[in-house]
Parts: sequence; C-alpha cells; structure tokens
Amino acid sequence: MSNTAGAISVAWSGVSVDLGGRTVLDSINLEVAAGSWTTIVGPNGAGKSTLLRTLAGTVAHSGTVRVGPANTSEPSGRNRARLLAMVPQHPVIPTGMQVFDYALLGRSPHQGLRFSASTKDRRSTEAVLDRLNLTPFSNRAVDSLSGGERQRVVVARALVQETPVLVLDEPMSFLDLRHQLEVLELVAELRAERDLTVIGSLHDLSVVGQFADRIAILDAGRLVADGHPAETLTSKLIARHWGVDARTEVDSEGAVTVTVRRRRPA
Repeated sequence: MSNTAGAISVAWSGVSVDLGGRTVLDSINLEVAAGSWTTIVGPNGAGKSTLLRTLAGTVAHSGTVRVGPANTSEPSGRNRARLLAMVPQHPVIPTGMQVFDYALLGRSPHQGLRFSASTKDRRSTEAVLDRLNLTPFSNRAVDSLSGGERQRVVVARALVQETPVLVLDEPMSFLDLRHQLEVLELVAELRAERDLTVIGSLHDLSVVGQFADRIAILDAGRLVADGHPAETLTSKLIARHWGVDARTEVDSEGAVTVTVRRRRPA
C-alpha cells in the first residue's frame, strides 16, 4: 500500500464561494505543506465542508486551488482522482453493493475506462479492510451496516485509492470513541508509510490537536487563524469563535488536548 507519487502540497489562493447569493467562503489563502496533516475547524456554518469541496472540484469557486508544486494547474477528472481521495460528509452508496466491491471502487482511477480489478487491486482492498477490522463484513451490503460501520467502509474506499493527498470531511460522524481513534490512528500510520498529505475537517476539538500538525480556523467563511495546534487551540480563540469556556493542555510532544467546561448557573 505505497504511494509512489511522493508527498505533494496543496494551496488555496484567493478562493471565494457564493451560494444562493450568500458568501460562504471569502478570499481564502491557505497553503498545506507536502506530507503534513492540516485540520480545518470552526463553528457550524463556518465553511469547512465547502472549502474541502473546492479541493474535490465539486463546487464552483473563484480564485485558484493547487494540488502539487507551484505553477501546477488545477486538476480535473481522473487526474484529480489520482491525486486526492476524499471521505465526504454525505457519501452516496449504491443500494445493495457489497462492502468489498464498494471499497474496490477506490482502485478505479488507476484503471482505464473499463475497470477490471487486478490481483493487486484486490489485495490492496483486502489489506485496507483488514486494517479497519472490516474483513468480516466483506460480503455484506453496505446499506445493511450500522452508521459507524458504513462510515468506516467509506474511509476504506478512500484509503484503497492510494493517492498522495487524503481529504477527510468530518470522518468521525457516526463513529464511537474506539472507532474514532482507530481511524485516526490508521490515517496517522498510513501518512508515515505513504508520505501522505492529510487535510480534514473535524468538529471535535478534544481530538484534533492530538493528530494534526497544523490547525486552520474558519469562521463565517473567513480564515481567522492558522498555525500549530498550540498556537490556534487556545482558550482565548475557542471562546471567541465557539463561544465556550475551554481548558487546553499541551503535552511534551506538542499534542494539544481541549476540555470544554460546563457553564454552571450563578
């Protein structure tokens, strides 16, 4: 399960999105270093998913989105699918499709117009399903699984795609605590093995600072902070943009843990 393309960088330059007459993203300038893990956070409606959709090419935007070295044009179609794999917030899963076959679709960008899975494709799929503890579900229909199990299958398909960039749009939806950590730990392992660039959005501040190298905070469509977790996941910034009282702790390795404190009546 190696990535032969090598780590690549990603950048948004002056990216804006207007939907229904409303500005959803306003002149976003953000660069993600090759091989890094950047997590985009912010309150509901901040524009996190929309920003990732500009990267996936599923929403119209002004400005430029670069995937690869400077002066690289914005990718399209099959070439984009060879560069980045996305775990969408609301995936479309064909009715009745088995888990193995759905995950195997991640190999399609590496094939011709008529996809015929090779032995290598099948082995890559088997390996990812095994690492996500999904092998027992291989012959089950995806739509027969629980929400958390389906989410892990969607993550598996993206990992099977073996791209240099992995995009995770709220990948922890429907997952219990154990499986949240399982998926994040696997992404961390594969990032090291494959030299992946990881870009994601998460709403759970209690875990984001333990995995990401860098945090970008969006609020009302604007990039309001960008830097190391210890610089961005501060009590002051959390209070300003989420309106909650939180305590943050930084361990010896620089990982940040956020604990939101209950508002007690006076």
